[in-house]
Amino acid sequence: MSFTYLQKIPTPAQILEQMPLPPALKKLKLRRDREIIEVLKGRDNRLLLIIGPCSADDEDALSEYVSRLAKVQDKVRERLILIPRIYTNKPRTTGAGYKGMLHQPRASEGPNIYQGIKAIRRMHLRVLSESGLTAADEMLYPGNYPYLEDILSYVTIGARSVENQEHRLTVSGLDIPVGMKNPTS
Repeated sequence: MSFTYLQKIPTPAQILEQMPLPPALKKLKLRRDREIIEVLKGRDNRLLLIIGPCSADDEDALSEYVSRLAKVQDKVRERLILIPRIYTNKPRTTGAGYKGMLHQPRASEGPNIYQGIKAIRRMHLRVLSESGLTAADEMLYPGNYPYLEDILSYVTIGARSVENQEHRLTVSGLDIPVGMKNPTS
């Protein structure tokens, strides 16, 4: 059995070089990370809310949603920290069906992981740039985290992956908060 290689996937370093996080957004991301961690450590009395659709598959619609969420964040800043839920992967029990923007960045076209990696990074960059809000994403594949590690402020391990040792070992080394769902069984 062998594979047919269609296209070489760039390394995370190559993608981060092609699509860098601007210094001003890096500062903003670090500030948001500190605020979130202070809430989770109990040093900040605000509540943390992760809010958003089940699947992020339309960049323009998501950008509009997060822009509205940013306005709400301004109004509730003293009581809440809002984190947009931007889940770019869709776990599938049977393997059939839409697997998310990572696999299929354009619903009208076939799968393309290379374009998907670029699409999810571009979307996360756009959200941060336009709204000032850092996001949460589900870690369906631990190997994909390095493509987004400088942008995300929160990672979730889903119900189908929460008991997987590779996921647990990977997130144990992250410097951002990780939420773990209850297992499916």
